[in-house]
Amino acid sequence: MQFEITKAEVWAGETEDRPGTLSDKLQNLMRAGANLDFVIARPSRRTPGCAVVFVAPLIGPAQEQAAQEVGLHKTGIHCLRLVGPDRPGLGAGITRKLADAGLNLTGLSASVAGEQCVFYFRFSTADDVVAAAQVLTSQLS
Repeated sequence: MQFEITKAEVWAGETEDRPGTLSDKLQNLMRAGANLDFVIARPSRRTPGCAVVFVAPLIGPAQEQAAQEVGLHKTGIHCLRLVGPDRPGLGAGITRKLADAGLNLTGLSASVAGEQCVFYFRFSTADDVVAAAQVLTSQLS
């Protein structure tokens, strides 16, 4: 299997930190057809009693409308999403290729399920996302 490398739009918002609030948001996105491979929920650093939720990907107007209905918004975070076959050392190799190209990561989330991996690379600028996509496309194809 080839690697799928795409720009990723991350959505986020605060929610009350109590049972069911995260589930309510995710169910609303699911009803709109969202198939999320990136969800992070953590306590809010700004608002006591609240949590911050990050999700991706959302595709199309129906999913974006559902996100807005539950208080999520586009973050403007510059991310590149990579999905493909996992193998030992893949993360180390990718981060080395990006560093050697002079690209600085400002964040990284990665996971493996079975034989598939998903990476979300965060960069400072949209130009860095484009450059990283070019580096990885040439190196992983």
